[in-house]
Amino acid sequence: MQSRIFGSLFAIVLAFSTPALADKTAGNVLDDSGIASSVKAGLVGEKGVPSGDVNVEVYKGVVLLSGFVTEQAQKDAAGRVAKGVSGVKEVRNQITVHPKTSMGTKLDDTTLVGKVKAALIDAGDVEANQINVEARGGVVQLGGFVKSSAMRDRAIKITKDVSGVKSVVDAMFVKPK
Repeated sequence: MQSRIFGSLFAIVLAFSTPALADKTAGNVLDDSGIASSVKAGLVGEKGVPSGDVNVEVYKGVVLLSGFVTEQAQKDAAGRVAKGVSGVKEVRNQITVHPKTSMGTKLDDTTLVGKVKAALIDAGDVEANQINVEARGGVVQLGGFVKSSAMRDRAIKITKDVSGVKSVVDAMFVKPK
């Protein structure tokens, strides 16, 4: 009985103290999670938008859309969905329009994504877990909220140096204050 009470108290203290150590408050985390869920649900319901190809990240009410779609109308529709969600302060629509690729190219792109991720992880000055890596036809898109412009610039340079990368699309943003 005593250990249950102690365990419950510990869980409560941990729940209230952990967010104080993070970049965001508990309210921001919950709000951002709710916004992200609402945007993703809206994308699933939006006709013609391949929701599985669109990455949604939210930081302090700022929505970042990234990934690849085949038509400008799909990119525009995703942006409209995100803007229509309650609590969204800003939408940064960095989705890249790129034609469909063959199965062989998809396999090459999967390998390329692995090589880029490995290179980013190997770099000591890049927090690779903050960066989404997507590829289509040798075009690599780096997306996500990063801590500094120096990290963004370094990630782009590392990616350009990976064999097989034709070009790099920068869909990264420095976290707003």
